[in-house]
Amino acid sequence: MRELKPLSRRRRTLLAAGSIVVLAPAALRVRQAHGQAADGGKSRIGVIGSGHIGGTVGGLWAKAGHPVLFSSRHPEELGELVARLGPPARAGTVAQAIAFGDVLFVAVPYGAMPALGQDHADALEGKTVLDAGNAVRGRDGAIADEVERDGIGVTSQKYLPGTRLVRAFNTLSYTILAREANRAEPRLAIPIGGDDAAALQIAAALVRDAGFEPVVVGSLADARRFQRGGPGYGQAVSAAELRQKLSLPP
Repeated sequence: MRELKPLSRRRRTLLAAGSIVVLAPAALRVRQAHGQAADGGKSRIGVIGSGHIGGTVGGLWAKAGHPVLFSSRHPEELGELVARLGPPARAGTVAQAIAFGDVLFVAVPYGAMPALGQDHADALEGKTVLDAGNAVRGRDGAIADEVERDGIGVTSQKYLPGTRLVRAFNTLSYTILAREANRAEPRLAIPIGGDDAAALQIAAALVRDAGFEPVVVGSLADARRFQRGGPGYGQAVSAAELRQKLSLPP
């Protein structure tokens, strides 16, 4: 048998370089599939509805280094928020936020959900969306009855078809979120639910980046358990305590 000669240093270098060329695009695709920008693994986040919840949670992400585009029907009114947060934050229209975001955070009055999905159907297709809306009968009208009947996770997916939807950040007031973010352990729990495993992973990572501990309750159908009026709603507790309240495994 012919004895194989050891590779020269030059050939080893060339082979290593070739491996990097082959692997780099694959690594980039993985980051993109997980809602991460190519620059340092931070997600570009488009916030749709930049009021109390959208402004607070989006601000926590901006402080954690994520590029965030806050949007509203009147983006010129977001100047003070953006100036306070500095360069990671900017303001724009809803269409600009959707185009900008690897991940979208929807925090609009729930009655606006059907119009949002209809007006931006093509742009929303395939997007990872964290939905923080709550349906209130006096404000949102008949859609609140639909939520009560079918569950809010299923209803949100109906009006945002084609998105990779996760329910998150809907259970606590913005004042609690602002006050308790990044508190000493144990961190405050944020229940989440969704049907897409990769989107749930993205949401869980963003919950941690905002300074909280995610608790996966289950599917979009299971999100009924922490919708307004459910046993997981309004629970300012640790992850262990929330799991116990919802009879989830530790």
